[in-house]
Amino acid sequence: MTDRELNFAKTILEGRAYRDVPDDEVLREAERLLSSWMAGETRLERPKLYDHYALLFAALLRRTRELEERVAALEARDPRP
Repeated sequence: MTDRELNFAKTILEGRAYRDVPDDEVLREAERLLSSWMAGETRLERPKLYDHYALLFAALLRRTRELEERVAALEARDPRP
């Protein structure tokens, strides 16, 4: 474990604009960081929504919207109750 506290969003972004980081990468890296934090292997800065978890929430919202659209398309093709 390092004594250095990591900034959640900056660690995931690696200097890139948030729009340049694919949702799959955001979700994978967020899971890695949060799992490492919960296991006591990594220290994270105290959370501030605007710079830590907004990145993760945005990716989850986009993924949810995408899945809802796919479900709606499947339901439209096969309207079984």
